[in-house]
Amino acid sequence: QVQLVESGGGLVQPGGSLRLSCAASRSIFGIYTMGWYRQAPGKQHELVASIRPSGSTNYADSVKGRFTISRDNAKNMVYLQMNSLKPEDTAIYYCNAAFKGFDDWGQGTQVTVSS
Repeated sequence: QVQLVESGGGLVQPGGSLRLSCAASRSIFGIYTMGWYRQAPGKQHELVASIRPSGSTNYADSVKGRFTISRDNAKNMVYLQMNSLKPEDTAIYYCNAAFKGFDDWGQGTQVTVSS
């Protein structure tokens, strides 16, 4: 099991940027697929982006070209750089660590995009 702590959320104007960070309690190197999910009020939980131990990435169509996921295995950190933010990106963002069918989750960080 790995504990995850997200940070970096906040209020930003449309078109702005935020960088979310996720700190893992132990090594994620070569083991976990790391992901960012989000849930907006009244909407389903959805995958935003994921990154495999190999470094390959996957993005939801709605964020392609605007968001970038990255990982620093030496620091046990995962990041989500969010650019050109839109009001529809408003949600609670959760960090996820997945390994052989097991999932660990952070507590979430609120992102609000509003003028």
